[in-house]
Amino acid sequence: MGSGAISWASKKQPVVSLSTTEAEYIAAALCACQCIWLRRILEQLGAKEKESTAIHCDNNSTIQLSKNSVLHGQSKHIEIRFHFLRDLVQNGTVKLRFCSSEEQVADIMTKPLRLEQFVKLRGMLGVIDAAEV
Repeated sequence: MGSGAISWASKKQPVVSLSTTEAEYIAAALCACQCIWLRRILEQLGAKEKESTAIHCDNNSTIQLSKNSVLHGQSKHIEIRFHFLRDLVQNGTVKLRFCSSEEQVADIMTKPLRLEQFVKLRGMLGVIDAAEV
């Protein structure tokens, strides 16, 4: 579907997280649900995805947790329903990729930013200033 974002959502998480790693892991699992839904729609339209769907994450611990089920100390409080993310990563349906906070486009919707960062992220979204046209 190209290189642009095709889905974006912001909502309250269904559980209380005990760490930022857990919060990001839950968010990635909910994102994976959207990925599977979109992949199934594409498949019904005859455009089956051959490669993994990339999920950008700015937390390395979350990426490691999705790849390694041995990290029991960090993940024992996460509800079982969110651990299907590991299965999706292992079978290649989704792939978590590190994205630094400076490149995290979703921050434009969720955080107060300096003007320079706002303009940079706005440009990454493909939105331009009407005064510049």
